[in-house]
Amino acid sequence: MTDSIVKQIQQRQQAVSAQIASLEAESKKLALALKALAGTVKAPGRRGRPPKLAKAAKPIRKRRMSAAGRAAIAAAARKRWAKVRQAKAGKKAAKPAKKRKMSAAGRAAIAAAAKARWAKVRAAKAATGK
Repeated sequence: MTDSIVKQIQQRQQAVSAQIASLEAESKKLALALKALAGTVKAPGRRGRPPKLAKAAKPIRKRRMSAAGRAAIAAAARKRWAKVRQAKAGKKAAKPAKKRKMSAAGRAAIAAAAKARWAKVRAAKAATGK
């Protein structure tokens, strides 16, 4: 009885080792196939802007204007403003039209008409009994 059990175990062991050998062979085939595919298929590239190249960091220098440059800009500004002021002075020469004024008699006539209108409203109110 023990002999038969030992034989069965040995048979199982041989079957398992045969399966392991076939799986290893298949694994090697798959690895070769992957290598072949990796050579033909291009890996997906990076999208968007390419990364910046590392450059030697230069110190940022401030721009400085020479005294002559500043003087030239100031002179040009003064010239522009002189032209604006001159244009304004030319416009002031033309006097605006005089405003119309109401005469005292005209004001009195309007006031009298308003008083008469309100007297009429009050009379109508008194007639209705309010």
